[in-house]
Amino acid sequence: MPDHRPNILWICTDQQRWDTLGCYGADHIDTPHLDELAGEGIRFQRAYCQSPVCTPSRASMLTGRYPRTTRCRQNGQPMPRDERLVTTHLSEAGYRCGLAGKLHLSPTNPDDNTDATTREPARSLDDGYGTVHWSPMPGDDSPDNQYRQWLRGRGESFERTPYEGSSYVETSMSPDNHQTAWCTDRAIEYVRTGADADHPWLFSLNYFDPHHPFDPPAAYLEKYVDRIDDLPPPNYAPGELDDKPAVQHEAAHTGRLEGANMSADEHRLVRAAYYAMIDFVDDQVGRLLAELDATGQRSDTIVVFTADHGEMLGDHGIYKKGPYFYEPAVRVPLIISQPGTVHKGDIVDDLVALTDLAPTLVAAAGLEQPAGMQGRSLWPLVRTDGTTPTRPHRESVYCEFYDATKRHTDPRVNATMVRTDRYKLVTHHDTDDGELYDLATDPVERRNRWADPELAETKARLLGTLADRIAGTVDPLPERLGSW
Repeated sequence: MPDHRPNILWICTDQQRWDTLGCYGADHIDTPHLDELAGEGIRFQRAYCQSPVCTPSRASMLTGRYPRTTRCRQNGQPMPRDERLVTTHLSEAGYRCGLAGKLHLSPTNPDDNTDATTREPARSLDDGYGTVHWSPMPGDDSPDNQYRQWLRGRGESFERTPYEGSSYVETSMSPDNHQTAWCTDRAIEYVRTGADADHPWLFSLNYFDPHHPFDPPAAYLEKYVDRIDDLPPPNYAPGELDDKPAVQHEAAHTGRLEGANMSADEHRLVRAAYYAMIDFVDDQVGRLLAELDATGQRSDTIVVFTADHGEMLGDHGIYKKGPYFYEPAVRVPLIISQPGTVHKGDIVDDLVALTDLAPTLVAAAGLEQPAGMQGRSLWPLVRTDGTTPTRPHRESVYCEFYDATKRHTDPRVNATMVRTDRYKLVTHHDTDDGELYDLATDPVERRNRWADPELAETKARLLGTLADRIAGTVDPLPERLGSW
């Protein structure tokens, strides 16, 4: 008997901020394929990650649980083996699951002083994936990096070249030899094998791009260099960090990318490279979606496109990621599409969280939400069967940073954020540092009103909301089995 449950194609980029697709208003980046995908499905305007750093965000997204609940709060920290991913649940329910690219639930680059016998493997738990083409990053030359093995088999070596003497921008492999294309090829192969299968499939396509280093293929970079004068400058005003947490001032003035000290031309070149990487991703997504159409699986497949977190890209004088909760760092694109099943062309302005994705996929597969998941399914919001969803989906979203990157260990930074419809509050615990933004009057988050007496009552109320959200991360497992 045919299995009519939908296939799932889950595309996740790395470090892509929300405002970098044409459908989100980015008229300076060419993303026609993802824009078309959004037009065929639902685009979420305000989707937020639960950590602005890779590993804890991915752990949260894949389990539907908060980072501190999964105990995977830091980059370089292995996911505890008793955690269960959404792919584990789906595999047990009969889905065939595959992956290409990153997984990043274990240390991919252990410290040199880590004993080899105690190092965690790249896949340290039952993740549900039967087929894995693992490549944590293109520059990693570990023997397990299948992309690098593939390059060697073609007689190629991985190279990056500084672009015209730039200290910040490079070019990397040609499109045909690029890791992004290699990941897409593996996904296309999987889609083809799924066309005749008698069971549903899930494929996680986890691109490394547009994560730094900023190194697109040369032809894509030149395209944006040709229009570089039209690219927007970073959102930064000198002096704006004076009343913001000290770690931000440090990030803006130290390190390889000192956003507060770079010239306007240097900022624009980095933006050109970042946009070029996203343009290249879009072309690869277009190839994959064309394969779904060619194999007749498009209407049978839920396509999800999102990112694990954002990129500061010089805004507020800061690059990359860290204990920053500005919109560019924590707000991500989120598109869900399935012709005939998901609303076409809708735009949802409700606050949603990446913890909501795992419950959504479980619901789409016709399964009950596992007791350990803390997210709220988006399925009632997206499907066309007449279901009336509860609105708004969330009153607030929560994000956390618990000493999550090695750079910020002295002193350690533990910070949490709550964002409501109008306000955003950030607390740096064990310090006097904090942030409060009125997003209605200051959507670009320049003016920190943490100490503003006019918002004292609002701050007190938001601190209470934040405390409630932190309390809500308490693990619901193990379940209660008796009254006493």
